[in-house]
Amino acid sequence: MKLLVNFRKGRENAPIIAQVVKETGVLISVERAVIDSSEGEALIEVPDDQCTLVRSSMTRHGASVRLLEHGINLNTSECVDCGACISICPREVFSFDTDWKLVVAEDRCIVCGKCVPVCPHQALSLPL
Repeated sequence: MKLLVNFRKGRENAPIIAQVVKETGVLISVERAVIDSSEGEALIEVPDDQCTLVRSSMTRHGASVRLLEHGINLNTSECVDCGACISICPREVFSFDTDWKLVVAEDRCIVCGKCVPVCPHQALSLPL
């Protein structure tokens, strides 16, 4: 499961992710992170059966955590299958099927948002 973790301002520079790994024994895959000295956000992936444990531990350490059930949202009624999103995506979320229809591998999405502004029909949106 993917969790979106926000680190609050004013928090010590404690290594929260490392502390949670040590405390829970759960390996955490960091898919995307933007963190500076006062705040940050990380998209992490954890095993489905360990999601509640990791989420509770992160919360105890002062982070706010949200379960991210979906990646990028595609409005199929607006999409014209132009493929503008394909080349910009760092995780190869988008591709064409044999009929040249756009296919979305939502589970690969890291919610970076790079595809949203390049869509000429505004058919893409973030699940945030």
